[in-house]
Amino acid sequence: MTTTPETSTPQVVFACVRNGGRSVISRVLTEHYAGGRVTALSAGTQPGEHIHPEVARALEALGLDTSREAPTLLTRDTIAASTMAITLGCGEECPYVPGVTYRDWPVADPGGQDDETVRAIVADLDGRVRSLLAELVPDLDLPPSVLARR
Repeated sequence: MTTTPETSTPQVVFACVRNGGRSVISRVLTEHYAGGRVTALSAGTQPGEHIHPEVARALEALGLDTSREAPTLLTRDTIAASTMAITLGCGEECPYVPGVTYRDWPVADPGGQDDETVRAIVADLDGRVRSLLAELVPDLDLPPSVLARR
């Protein structure tokens, strides 16, 4: 993926239905690893009232702050302003904008899951995010995985 001078910092929107789990995990991990080289947003087609408490616990246990995370409505404008849209279970409800690269990550919903299952979902997304960043910003010196801290 290439960027133009106008889009020198790629923007990725992570989209799921409630915007309380998968998209939040992906956004927080991306922002953590990217060091300002990629802008990450998360949004949902039917945003809930808050992020899933089990997701907040899992991310906080890895030293990642979730205190400012709040579900946000996914709009066509949000996607249009992005380089890439990554869907995580919002299916046909995600708006399509020509010219934006779409990817679908089939990842289980962590909402209401036990801590071990949520940690496995975080680990899955951690690997996906790290691979995505290596693709978007090939010269990025990725810090060690947050999972290595445990």
